Amino acid sequence: MKNLVCPISDQRVNEQVTRFNAMFTIGIVVVAFVLNSVFLFVFLMADFFIRAFTEIKFSPLNYASLYLSNSFNFPVRLIDKAPKIFAARLGFLMTTVITGLFIFGLKIAAVVIASVLIFFASLEFLFAICVGCMIYTYLVLPFYKK
Repeated sequence: MKNLVCPISDQRVNEQVTRFNAMFTIGIVVVAFVLNSVFLFVFLMADFFIRAFTEIKFSPLNYASLYLSNSFNFPVRLIDKAPKIFAARLGFLMTTVITGLFIFGLKIAAVVIASVLIFFASLEFLFAICVGCMIYTYLVLPFYKK
C-alpha cells in the first residue's frame, strides 16, 4: 500500500464527507435494484458526473454528506481532492455501464458491476481505502511513464 501513487492537487476535501458519499452510493445502488428503478441509477450517474467533471461545489449527495457530517459534529480531516475526483470518474463510468445494462435487461451483468461498485464504496466508507489510487497506480500510471 505504501507504493501507491495517487493523482495529487492543491485542493482538499473533508474525508468524512467522502465516506458519507460512499455510504449513500451503497444505499442508492441497493435500493435501485430492490425497486427496479432506472431513475436511481441515472440520479447516481448524474451525481458522479457533477463531482467528476464540473466545478460545481456540491452535488446532491455531497451536500447531504456535508449536512450529515456537520450534524454529527465529526472532526474535519482534509485529504487530497484529486484521488476523489478520479474515483468519481470511475464511479461515473461504472454507473453508466450499470444503467445501460439495466436498461437493456442484462440484470445479472448489471448486478456484477454494481457489486464491484458496492465493494469499492464499502472500502471507502468503512476503512477509508481509496481503490481509485490502486487502479491509478497499476492501470493508469504505467501508460504515462516514458
